[in-house]
Amino acid sequence: MIEVHPAVAERFDDVAAILAPRNPDAPSCWCLSYRVPNAEFHSLRGSARPSRLRRYAEEGTPPGVVAYVDGEPAGWCSVSPRASHHRLNRSRTIPTIDDLPVWSIVCLVVRAAFRRQGLAHHLVSGAIDYARSQGAPMLEAYPVDSRAGRISASLAYVGTTHLFEAAGFTRVTETTSKSGGAIRWLMRLDLTNHS
Repeated sequence: MIEVHPAVAERFDDVAAILAPRNPDAPSCWCLSYRVPNAEFHSLRGSARPSRLRRYAEEGTPPGVVAYVDGEPAGWCSVSPRASHHRLNRSRTIPTIDDLPVWSIVCLVVRAAFRRQGLAHHLVSGAIDYARSQGAPMLEAYPVDSRAGRISASLAYVGTTHLFEAAGFTRVTETTSKSGGAIRWLMRLDLTNHS
């Protein structure tokens, strides 16, 4: 059974089980690279990064959703207001296209044991439900173009246009951002339409 829930503070150990690197000495983003200013991101080391992400949940706005397979934490999707992403708001490569208070999906992570089971689709669906429940009028994602061919798992965290098109997103504009050499698209889903 697959369930997807907002990453409230009580679920943070589950978020950590998904995002923590297998090698504790390896650097890990902890979904902060777009959220915090560049200087802060680079100054955070060790346990400071997970603690910083946890603070978002403790302050009342869960920073994403967690997918569970038969009760085991299996996947993560970072979804929250674009306004809460300091670097994304100032990005020269991923444009802000209007004044709508959009929410953004910036990262998808599926633990290795749960890959190739369609879990990313469940994560995107859960992110849509969560953003809609919080009153978001529009949801954005910034995936790579599916036609770019196979991308490595380490660069697949942005998702593919095919994944988001399957969830009802439409391509708005090609960006100048790339992941793994592939062009990223700004895609949107209108959350005011419940059909």
